[in-house]
Amino acid sequence: MRQTPLRRAALALTLCLGAHAASAATLTWSANLDALSMDPHSTNNSFTNAFVSNIYESLVRFNDKLQIEPALATSWKVVSPTVWRFTLRQGVKFHNGESFDADDVVFSWQRVNTPGSLVKGNLSDLKDVRKVDAFTVDVETHTPMPILTNELVQLLVMDKGWSEANRATEASDLQKQKENHANRNTNGTGPFMLKSRDVDTRTVLTAFAGWWDKPVHNLSDVTFMPIKSDATRTSSLISGNIDAAVSVPLQDVPRLQSSGIEVVQGPELRTIFLGMDQQRDELLYSDVKGKNPFKDLRVRKAVYHAIDIEAIKRSVMRNASWPSGTLLSPYLNGSPAALNKRLLPYDQAAAKKLLAEAGYPNGFTVGMQCPNDRYVYDEAICLAMSSMLARVGIKTNLMIEPTARWSVRLNTNDVSFYIVGHAGLPMADSYGLLKDVVHTRTQREGALNAGRYSNPKFDAYLPQIAAEIDPAKRNRLIEEAVALEREDVSHVPLHQQPITWAARKGVSLAQAPDNQLRLWLVRAPAK
Repeated sequence: MRQTPLRRAALALTLCLGAHAASAATLTWSANLDALSMDPHSTNNSFTNAFVSNIYESLVRFNDKLQIEPALATSWKVVSPTVWRFTLRQGVKFHNGESFDADDVVFSWQRVNTPGSLVKGNLSDLKDVRKVDAFTVDVETHTPMPILTNELVQLLVMDKGWSEANRATEASDLQKQKENHANRNTNGTGPFMLKSRDVDTRTVLTAFAGWWDKPVHNLSDVTFMPIKSDATRTSSLISGNIDAAVSVPLQDVPRLQSSGIEVVQGPELRTIFLGMDQQRDELLYSDVKGKNPFKDLRVRKAVYHAIDIEAIKRSVMRNASWPSGTLLSPYLNGSPAALNKRLLPYDQAAAKKLLAEAGYPNGFTVGMQCPNDRYVYDEAICLAMSSMLARVGIKTNLMIEPTARWSVRLNTNDVSFYIVGHAGLPMADSYGLLKDVVHTRTQREGALNAGRYSNPKFDAYLPQIAAEIDPAKRNRLIEEAVALEREDVSHVPLHQQPITWAARKGVSLAQAPDNQLRLWLVRAPAK
């Protein structure tokens, strides 16, 4: 097998807080939100997908350096420009003792394509998955796809027999609130099994003794406790009620450090940005009737001019953010460094002038959809931007909601003006973000293009980028595509947010710029 490692997305940060324990240990960790579902195909929420990746596995996986390595496949080769052949790992067991084979891979691909699945947007370059024999599958793509393995990380494999027996052959449809057995129960091949699930309170995993891989971790049981309150989460870490947290409020870092808690921080791949409804003829949640202001480039530029990104960095993000000139983190593979500078300066006068030219000399009112538990200081960012926009005449009615409700809005296009983030995951490549966020929304592309921006000239670049094998040519195509959508202000980029993790002494966590906790790499002292 010849593998080409993914260009290092960022310097992997290792949180190493003492000597490794020799015996089995337990870990209790927290974040500011819960996983939306245990169904590995039901959502495109990155935290949820990262969580269930400790239970379910794909043919390949990323390590903490964001390099591709074998998982349920041991090798692969290209047999034609659009067909890759994967040799499957033999002897693998699901958590219920059933054996893994090609039928489970094909079934999982079919399940990904059922109506409730949102993961299919992350796998839209795949055309088909076919069984060759019991331990060989062919994966066909619509066009040549040199980074197919990066995309396949999201094809998490379920047990065909278990799914059929439990009437879970289709993905849970969270948008229609249609659950099935897989939403709260699991049966994967991964390093951990689901022991119990109390939504929004506690999820307990236990190590799978029959895992095919040699564990790096030394954990017997893992308890996840979502704690929405920053203050409570920090106090729980200091008091020892939890061992680690992956959602650490920036204002609490000095307090944690003075209490003997170790903290590691670095830039995430995720860029936070503003989206705007550019499809409806009449804007939702607005006092403008019969028109949509955001269809006018001058209005989109006015929004850009109105945002004081340095003030947000200084006053909201406590200087722990990295202002962005594009939607792409500079650490994503293919990201054009030359364009990573603000397109338009903060300039209230310029914003007012553009609004007047567009026919809104007195501005207008619009609803702004924001989560309050998804991104670092997401609610505070929205409050700050609301004030900035008001100064140029754009009055926002803030619609601040928990992630579960806000996610439904995004996935059903129930937005007019909204904040969202994307890390180029699961592919860790520029192509993935451009396809998900900027491409015209279709059954296969634009899964996170809730504002439904559409530019055929931009869309034409995507198949070329996907198929181009020469890295220099591919990077040039990415730069041209980004330059086009950037000048068109498809979205207003804000910044890369920080990853801030913390843990008690003796706990070792492998932090990577995709902000995913890989429990199979965690070690902790026995209690």
